[in-house]
Amino acid sequence: MTPSTESLIETEYRLGAHNYKPLDVVLSRGEGVFVWDIDGNRYLDCLSAYSAVNQGHCHPKILAAMVEQAQKLTLTSRAFRNDQLAHFYEEIAALTGSHKVLPMNSGAEAVETAVKAVRKWGYEVKGVPEGRAEIVVCSNNFHGRTMGIVGFSTDPDARTGFGPFAPGFRHVPFGDLDAFRAAINENTVAFLIEPIQGEAGVIIPPAGYFTAVRELCTRHGITLILDEIQTGLGRTGKLLAEEHEGIEADVTLVGKALSGGFYPVSAVLSNSEVLGVLQPGQHGSTFGGNPLACAIARAALKVLVEEDMIGNSERMGDRFQEGLKGIRSNIIKDVRGRGLMLAVELDPAAGGARKYCEALKERGILAKDTHGDTIRIAPPLVITGDQVDWALEQFEAVLRT
Repeated sequence: MTPSTESLIETEYRLGAHNYKPLDVVLSRGEGVFVWDIDGNRYLDCLSAYSAVNQGHCHPKILAAMVEQAQKLTLTSRAFRNDQLAHFYEEIAALTGSHKVLPMNSGAEAVETAVKAVRKWGYEVKGVPEGRAEIVVCSNNFHGRTMGIVGFSTDPDARTGFGPFAPGFRHVPFGDLDAFRAAINENTVAFLIEPIQGEAGVIIPPAGYFTAVRELCTRHGITLILDEIQTGLGRTGKLLAEEHEGIEADVTLVGKALSGGFYPVSAVLSNSEVLGVLQPGQHGSTFGGNPLACAIARAALKVLVEEDMIGNSERMGDRFQEGLKGIRSNIIKDVRGRGLMLAVELDPAAGGARKYCEALKERGILAKDTHGDTIRIAPPLVITGDQVDWALEQFEAVLRT
């Protein structure tokens, strides 16, 4: 007898740690933009596993690459070489213009890797006194949940009860160029920032901000680290979100959609100077760069480009955003986004976004609330115009007042 939705949720609650509060839907299958629950109900996925499933659920070409590689070789550790790693390096470097690549597993590991590398670069190349390196970060950032990362979070839920934390970070408001300029000193080694703050509610900086940030970093010898783990790989209508202002980071972090949702794969993309400071034994990962991960990532990148998912993200994102802005509603405070990274911010008087996400679920849409009053919308990049239009009908039915 198949367990019921209620029994599975009860078992999760009884045996699992309560560090998530998901919508009460139990999914069992996915294809393209759709997922199905154990009762056979179909939903349009408007979260894409926080942009890890940009290529759509269970993309057949990525699946085929995974199965083929899993039958040959899955893991060697980096103690030995494998026949997939060099190809992965070549292909992602050619696609992104990177000079050095360091593969890891999760996005948080990529962030931690970058923090370690830029500190070491600061001491060995820039000449900052040992133990004095500072990294500038933004308020309301989200870079992961490891101890190192939550130490420079400003989110009370992420920080409270987990200290003491490592020093060496300085906070500035996101999008405030004057604040960043004022935070720079002789010990500043890096500026770590998201091109768009996703977890904070799809917050987009003022036009020209990143152009000016790039100029300041170059002038002061500061490494610009862009966390593109959510924004990268087509989500905003460009391969990387940095392209919207025509800049190039010194270090770019990618993950999530790097595997199309099949496997944890992340990477630190860098110039030779920063990653060049790492010597054997100073950093690593048993699973990072394993042949299964590399084969999956190669396929995930290939379909992203060959199937024009990036261009589709731009076109469908414009269509989705225009439709959301056309909804006549007294509870909608703002609609914003870039590509298929969208948000509807509700008036606080509406009573929070969670109940509207629950109402959308009943109409076949899975979306996620964030920061209380914001509905975040990020469907797979393979969504069609007809599917966008249908989704808009559901949003309008729920939000219209």
